Amino acid sequence: MQYQGVLRKMQTEIGSPIQYYLVFESDFLNVNQVLDKEISIDFIKFQCLNCGNDRPIYRQGFCKTCFYEIPSAGDWIMRPELSTAHLDKEDRDLEYEKKVQLQPHIVYLANSSNIKVGVTRKTQVPTRWIDQGAHEAIEIVEVPNRYLAGITEVALKDHIGDKTNWRKMLTNTVDNEDLSEWKNKLRPFIPKEAMAYFIEHNTETHLAYPILQYPEKVKSLNLDKTPSFTGKLKGIKGQYLIFEDNTVFNVRGSEGYYVSLGIH
Repeated sequence: MQYQGVLRKMQTEIGSPIQYYLVFESDFLNVNQVLDKEISIDFIKFQCLNCGNDRPIYRQGFCKTCFYEIPSAGDWIMRPELSTAHLDKEDRDLEYEKKVQLQPHIVYLANSSNIKVGVTRKTQVPTRWIDQGAHEAIEIVEVPNRYLAGITEVALKDHIGDKTNWRKMLTNTVDNEDLSEWKNKLRPFIPKEAMAYFIEHNTETHLAYPILQYPEKVKSLNLDKTPSFTGKLKGIKGQYLIFEDNTVFNVRGSEGYYVSLGIH
């Protein structure tokens, strides 16, 4: 089987285990179905996810020009506390920013390698947790806009991490934690503007990934340095493909790369 197209982050479907899909322009692949098969990945060219041109990808699947111009790559994406649509203030495109920022957002705790605090739009639950490779997660507050979520995250970051150790996540050297206990421990540090949105009663979500074999130590596949790779697929976690020889490939980190994908 042969597929060709520009890489975008894998789409997911909740299940036990989670189902993963690589979606191309005119075709898609349920990646779970090719576990234990040989897969070849060959880099052909760049294709910016915004302009479609063959220009080196700068960040988030975009060429440098698009990254600094388009509204979906504004600083408030990575730093929600910089959101200003609730003040009617434009960053790059107020209409777009209102659409994305002025909707319910969740501040959550997720455990993928260690406990971390994060922010996502409510519509992205549990997708966001899956993309991070979390095996358990819990919601802390549900607020009406991105700014409130951002200032809550910033306040809680003083007391708990906000980064995933992707190597630990992929080798499954993870600790199970009582997220409900952590949530209540962090409650006093929630900013007063967001305290009314605290979620009193909820339970942890547990997530299971399609993995036949975890890598012992990981080596990352970079298509710039290794434009052709072949390996036996042994698992999928977060946005990573895990191969038998301990190679891992970050699909999301390679958005905007146009590839040929062979299943043998």
